Amino acid sequence: MAGNGSILDKATGEAHEITDGTLYALDNHDQHTLRGGTEDMRLICAFNPPVKGRRVHEEDGAYLPDDGES
Repeated sequence: MAGNGSILDKATGEAHEITDGTLYALDNHDQHTLRGGTEDMRLICAFNPPVKGRRVHEEDGAYLPDDGES
């Protein structure tokens, strides 16, 4: 949407630049770090399956599976 930054693929150590108009998709629960750049980023983030309720990251950065109660 706007701004810049990068996404780090923790498995490979490879960093990918993100600029206005960039689309990136994660698969297989890819471990990654999103970093801001020199401009504020405005992003759209979608989860499939959707994240429901108040999700909190675990210590490893993951979400727990949906228990159907949120």
